[in-house]
Amino acid sequence: MASKTPVGFVGLGNMGNPMAKNLMKHGYLLIIYDVFPDACKEFQDAGEQVVSSPADVAEKADRIITMLPTSMNAIEAYSGENGILKKVKKGSLLIDSSTIDPAITKELAKEVKKMGAVFMDAPVSGGVGAARSGNLTFMVRGVEDEFAAAQELLACMGSNVVYCGAVGTGQAAKICNNMLLAISMIGTAEAMNLGIRLGLDPKLLAKILNMSSGRCWSSDTYNPVPGVMDGVPSANNYQGGFGTTLMAKDLGLAQDSATSTKSPILLGSQAHQIYRMMCARGYSKKDFSSVFQFL
Repeated sequence: MASKTPVGFVGLGNMGNPMAKNLMKHGYLLIIYDVFPDACKEFQDAGEQVVSSPADVAEKADRIITMLPTSMNAIEAYSGENGILKKVKKGSLLIDSSTIDPAITKELAKEVKKMGAVFMDAPVSGGVGAARSGNLTFMVRGVEDEFAAAQELLACMGSNVVYCGAVGTGQAAKICNNMLLAISMIGTAEAMNLGIRLGLDPKLLAKILNMSSGRCWSSDTYNPVPGVMDGVPSANNYQGGFGTTLMAKDLGLAQDSATSTKSPILLGSQAHQIYRMMCARGYSKKDFSSVFQFL
């Protein structure tokens, strides 16, 4: 019966598109919206219902997932002139999987609660590849009694759905994860670049690193050097994947959080500056692993 109840989905970008498709594969009917109409076309052609605003999504669905690139996009989708909160129904479950400022997440949760609905933040880890294969990790925060309802949907898009406590802590965990990811990717790119310049074959170097203590996700699963691995952005001129602009944005959130909590993030701050510089040097639309090419 649940699969016959439409699910709203707002935000059909690099991550939202495959996530929504996985809901379809599990039999869910979708009510969808994206600020770019072209992003909705393939869903409309597949028989899903496309509407003209987030408010219209809320009018037609009482379970809604949002996947948006920035804090401002999330504020507009929920609290804007034609936002979800304009027509949200009491008792609706609203799940935000965007990576945004934890303070914004907490404010949105308060606004949703005033409308008699339930808000859960559920940022993801795994990137576009995991979104396509349905193997994302969801870090879910909110009212624990509502976790099972959220899990029903999220399990269609991810292999790990973990409840982690109060609203806002999901964003905190995601920000910490992405800061570590940026640092490890830069380190992998530096090590590979140095080894290649010392005359090592890149595939051999990667094999050695991945058998040694320097091994990490950036080296063994998402290697940044072209020709070392198939099926990763570095094998496709750094197209697809997780954009440099988005990584710079997430590192900015980490920097803001570090400032507010008086936490030293020396390497995180350096990584933020490197990715900001990359955005200014023409890498903004490339995958974040293009830091190897930049170096």
